[in-house]
Amino acid sequence: MRNIDRRKFLKSSGSAVAGSMMLPAFIQSCQGTPLSVEVQAYLDHFGIDLHLLQKVTDKALSKGGDYADLFFEHKTMNILALEDGKVNRAFSNIDFGVGIRVLKGDQTGFAYSETITPEALMKAANTAANIASGSKNIPTQEIVEAFPSDYYGINRSWEEVTVPEKIPFIQRLNDQIFALDNRVSKVNANLSDESAYVLFYSSEGVLSYDYRPLVSLGAFCVMEKDGQIENGYSSRSFRKGFEFLQDDLIELVAKEVVDRTSLLFEATKPKAGEMPVVMGAGGSGILLHEAIGHTFEADFNRKGTSIFADKMGKKVAESFVNIIDDGTLPDNRGSLNRDDEGNPTEKTYLVKDGVLNSYIHDRISAKHYQVNPTGNGRRESFRHVPLPRMRATYMETGPHTREDIITNVKQGIYVDNFSNGQVKIGAGDFTFFVKSGYLIENGKLTQPIKDINIIGNGPQALADITMCADDYLIDNGTWTCGKGGQSVPVTCGLPTVLVKKLTVGGMS
Repeated sequence: MRNIDRRKFLKSSGSAVAGSMMLPAFIQSCQGTPLSVEVQAYLDHFGIDLHLLQKVTDKALSKGGDYADLFFEHKTMNILALEDGKVNRAFSNIDFGVGIRVLKGDQTGFAYSETITPEALMKAANTAANIASGSKNIPTQEIVEAFPSDYYGINRSWEEVTVPEKIPFIQRLNDQIFALDNRVSKVNANLSDESAYVLFYSSEGVLSYDYRPLVSLGAFCVMEKDGQIENGYSSRSFRKGFEFLQDDLIELVAKEVVDRTSLLFEATKPKAGEMPVVMGAGGSGILLHEAIGHTFEADFNRKGTSIFADKMGKKVAESFVNIIDDGTLPDNRGSLNRDDEGNPTEKTYLVKDGVLNSYIHDRISAKHYQVNPTGNGRRESFRHVPLPRMRATYMETGPHTREDIITNVKQGIYVDNFSNGQVKIGAGDFTFFVKSGYLIENGKLTQPIKDINIIGNGPQALADITMCADDYLIDNGTWTCGKGGQSVPVTCGLPTVLVKKLTVGGMS
């Protein structure tokens, strides 16, 4: 693999980032097909040409497959970690390779290679082709360049930033956390950045590319008071370049982690039982992701394992409920210019005016349901097949106010800080772990609470949302979704909502 000078690469492509399109100058490929200089730059990056792409695709289809695609990826990841007041760990990783997929009906053949010599590509294509049998003559398709959108702009890429330039920011985060509260006894902080080049080609002639940045900053804080020890965490993550690191971001993360941790000294566990639950704006969007979003993923519905498999076009919530999965939010951790199947991403209404409007589709499920893909075909890396996966999942604003919702609850809890959750897709049953929140007594927030579980059923919880506020907020933390042994970056969001009743696990 050749070392790539990104500045020369970008200069040759005529673009600040892949997706920031200028009017393309055209060149002639080895087959005589006109290609933009942006696409040619990506072909050169991976050391391939259209003739080789077509040859490999023909091999993939040689045993009777209906469709084949190639997903090339070159990703660089860097991590800096601070502990005991100093940045004392650094880690870098370079990943490079190609995944080749063949579809035959609903079956998938897949192989990957960490080298992309012609011999390695042909071998992987032959392996993936084994999902089919016989032979099939697939005519060569005309090349169609699928230009990416521009949902993440970059002023300065991470490949151009040195380690000494990053260290002062993570050091400043540590120092500000200690300065905010004398009860702070320990801080762990980390900064990670990624730069990924992606090239996609399919037997349908679609040729697309993308440059994907990703950066995350997080801080873990331990505080002690009179022998009591508490901890908290805060983070932010975006698809941005070096401009992500700003003084106001450092101040925000430092204050948030100290506030979250200090609250726990006064917190107790509520009595267990079934009660109204007010989900605070922002991170409570995990309710949508875990309890509802996964059950909207079309592979589960296509196989009949999701409880929503027979509810398309039916009322599933109050008329003010609108749930969206969105790949187009600017700089968002879950956004993509194009998905990992070369499809454009979009803003997809899963629930519209309380009615189930769409599933989350990849190519396979879209073909099954005879609809267009929603741009949700995602994979962890070139080593994995794409699956229908969420991006940024959130609910739009409603007709109420936060104050009206809290006032409406006589006895219940308010929660807004979650650490994790899980769901059983079939029945939609879920469990969330709540790091902190408040009791609601006679319409007012009173005693802080901590370390409780919320248990319920996704479809029932969705139907039981009786009020929705006008304070929609995306939580830009380091949310990561696991499915099928793969992890991908996502985000979630929610306005303040009232769920009529959920089971709260606390003190018996």
